[in-house]
Amino acid sequence: MKVVHAVEADDEARTIGRRVRQIRHARGKSLRVVAELAGISASRLHRIETGQRALDSRAQTVALANALQVAPSELIRLPVPAPGNGETDAAIDAVRRALMAAGHGLPGGQVLPVEALRARVTATIDALCRCEREREVGATLPDLIRDLHTTIAAGRDVAELLSLAAWLHTQATVPWLSITDAPVDLRWQALMMARHVAGDRATATPAGLVAAASARVALATGAFDLAQAELDAVSVPMDTPERMQLAGFLALRRSVVAAADGRPGDVDASVAYATDLAERTGEGNAYGLGFGPIKVGLYRMSGLLEMGDNEAAAGVAESLTPEAHVNRSGQAAYWADYGRALARMRGRQEDAVMALRRAELISPHRIQRGPVIREVLAELLARSRRDAVGSELRAMAYRAGLPV
Repeated sequence: MKVVHAVEADDEARTIGRRVRQIRHARGKSLRVVAELAGISASRLHRIETGQRALDSRAQTVALANALQVAPSELIRLPVPAPGNGETDAAIDAVRRALMAAGHGLPGGQVLPVEALRARVTATIDALCRCEREREVGATLPDLIRDLHTTIAAGRDVAELLSLAAWLHTQATVPWLSITDAPVDLRWQALMMARHVAGDRATATPAGLVAAASARVALATGAFDLAQAELDAVSVPMDTPERMQLAGFLALRRSVVAAADGRPGDVDASVAYATDLAERTGEGNAYGLGFGPIKVGLYRMSGLLEMGDNEAAAGVAESLTPEAHVNRSGQAAYWADYGRALARMRGRQEDAVMALRRAELISPHRIQRGPVIREVLAELLARSRRDAVGSELRAMAYRAGLPV
């Protein structure tokens, strides 16, 4: 009997569906068996594997990974050929080396004044929120990580620098690694660094930021129970407007975890709580979170998409004014999710393509490197080949490294 020890991604597996088929064949399992184990029909699995149906649900991805006896990350971690790659993979590797060096107490940076480091951390997080110079953020992160941790090791302004480091890693390092689809183990490494610098002396604010980042990374691995436990372990007092925004953001993270875990009642409760806080805070941007009424709408869309209610998600989208969101990253998320919803609605394919294109113009990484959006592009492309392939769709698919 041939034993399959590992399955390597190749140039053909540029979508999750093709990766599923590749692993299924390597495991020697039939379409029917895998579909039954994952709790879906064989015809649905066939459409997923052939790109006619995007695999854009966290719960379904986890179910298929379990059926194939692999980690969910093995399905969603795919090669991103040029031009969607560019210098990004090199920047990801540089961030990994910087985190490893800092973790071993040998960061190899410069000792700098706290004011200079504070300005650089603030500028980096602000650039990510505004979706400005996405590639440059990745290029600047390694040196910033090294300099910040070198200065901490020198014993200067340690308390403030530790707080700065927790803020940097939760609001820049983990998010940037996430939107570039860096390996999940590296995102977890950045998270562990954030947890380390927060330490036992962590106040409610860094603890809340770490919990939000932890839930984000745990969701990416399909560990819904761990994501929930991380969020349940922290409580943020609402004694300032900033902490009210953080508490509201944590509630929104709980809603996404509940949606992925198939708990609609908990989704509604978390969104209702966040809605109440958003009405009290208005649109804000404490800690770079961008919490407010529009953010609540964005998370409502995300939860509805996770539960497969595309028409309701599109309805929420059409009630929002994305340009009013304080961060362009929020605007990019809006257009990406609106495009996902429209892609599943009859007669709305052209609208879906234009929505996704608007997201790409704001945040190229989100469209070109995000596995879920690349799945949606592949589905739109597969469907459009029965008709005429639009130039915008073909161009986006090419930039995302999909065969066109």
